[in-house]
Amino acid sequence: MGAGGKGACDGCITRTPYATLVAVIMCWAGVGVFCGTMYRGVNLTLRLLQDVFKLDKGLQWVEPTQLAFVILGASMAALALMILVTAILATGATRVEVYKSSVGRVGGRIASACFIFITYILLLAWLVVLLCCIVITTFYTLSWGVCSTDEIGWDNGVIDFYPLHFMFPEGTQKVNMLVEGQAEIKMFCKDYVQRAEVMFILSTVSCMLVVLSLVHFLMALSANYAHIRGQDKFTDLQDLHMMDITSETVKLTERDNRYATQEYAM
Repeated sequence: MGAGGKGACDGCITRTPYATLVAVIMCWAGVGVFCGTMYRGVNLTLRLLQDVFKLDKGLQWVEPTQLAFVILGASMAALALMILVTAILATGATRVEVYKSSVGRVGGRIASACFIFITYILLLAWLVVLLCCIVITTFYTLSWGVCSTDEIGWDNGVIDFYPLHFMFPEGTQKVNMLVEGQAEIKMFCKDYVQRAEVMFILSTVSCMLVVLSLVHFLMALSANYAHIRGQDKFTDLQDLHMMDITSETVKLTERDNRYATQEYAM
């Protein structure tokens, strides 16, 4: 039992795609944190626009954006799981068992190539998302910096956003671009900007983690593609070796039969 259990454990270790497994953990963790923090950050941004700047028009993008985060998280989790399955099939002794036939090897190479293409497209998309997260985080960091200055008093201070009027919807009144008074400044700085800044910082870090996991996936998929492709040469070499053994066995059998016939004749 001990030897059998040890052999099974060794076989399991050699069949585990550690690089892909690390990438899957990074991807799941990054996507989970990203979706949660971005969902909360978008909600805070929506409430800030409605409560502080009195904006009600042009905010139809919020609900589709939140739904897109949910779909994105589910699709990334499913994709990471599928890549993990293909990596398991292309690792260790499992690769030898699964890709014995030429049809299986061709199918494995096509699947790996498709996942490489999909992962590459997703990497470009997540780089764009990372850029957007950096821009939003920078904006909130600058806003919190403005809130932290001594010139902005909590009693009679005023924050004027009119120089950024081009970022507001058309028709927004100038009075709505002013944050003035203790209540509004506290609402803007403490209730919304400070909390949203933390959410978007976490989303930026998690987005970077997802990008790193996609790079890991690309490296692992490329290696798996090469392993599956090399399985053809290994199988051909194994077939040649078996043919050599078979031919040597036939020759030895013919030689033994010849000697046996000569001895019988004598």
